[in-house]
Amino acid sequence: MRTSEPINRIAKGGALVALAGVLGLGLMAGPVFSFDGTSAPSTASLSPNDGLRGSPITPDGSDKAKAFTALQYAADQGHLAAQWKVGRMYAAGDGVPRDEQRAFAYFSQIANLHPDEPPGTAQARIVANAFVALGHYYLNGIPNSTIAPDVSRAREMFAYAASYFGDADAQYQLGRLYLDGTPSDPRQAARWFQLAATKGDCRAEAVLGDMLFRGQQVPRQAARGLMWLTLSKDCAGPEEAWVKPLYDNAFHRADDDERAMALVYLEGWLKGRRD
Repeated sequence: MRTSEPINRIAKGGALVALAGVLGLGLMAGPVFSFDGTSAPSTASLSPNDGLRGSPITPDGSDKAKAFTALQYAADQGHLAAQWKVGRMYAAGDGVPRDEQRAFAYFSQIANLHPDEPPGTAQARIVANAFVALGHYYLNGIPNSTIAPDVSRAREMFAYAASYFGDADAQYQLGRLYLDGTPSDPRQAARWFQLAATKGDCRAEAVLGDMLFRGQQVPRQAARGLMWLTLSKDCAGPEEAWVKPLYDNAFHRADDDERAMALVYLEGWLKGRRD
């Protein structure tokens, strides 16, 4: 809501100053590569979480309460990043009682008001993340609410963020729906996994690599599969503990020629990334 009253402008300005330690949504630029290592168009591949890492806000005491007050005020004034952050706090119960219905309302507001945000910007990352969050809510439903599980609606949310914004997380989630759905569509799943993998999504690299190595309802390309599995192993974190066993299995099953060719593909991919 806009206002010309000086006192309201000052109050709003103070709230936004307080946000400086909470919101750090700078862009992280870098080349993206296609399946064979050549350059591909840059897209918004990172979640707003990446910009919020390292925030000085602590989880206890008055700092958290003051931060939430500032965020809530800014969100009520239509500040996009603040709306996203408040939604995330309600979704996780971070400093406030967990309330998935309120989180859903904030993410819905973002998606409804900003679907045409130009891709590749910090604001677009926020909107894409809101669509992904809504996709998960529709996929699983919200207990004791009117939001029931709706796979078709979830697919719509993921598909919009995956196609319009080129969001890697949305592309991975959409790939999973095609792979695990009934009926399953592995070729369509592999397409979305590949798009996410070229942006460095470790999960997509792992699933795509496993599909290609085993020839799981797609043409077998063992060396390329092993390349993607190697990349995924090197970037997987504690939440992706399932990745390393996939890599180990493929590496032990691969013959010498497949391992050698995977190394050639990997070196080409890395060289393209450096260039």
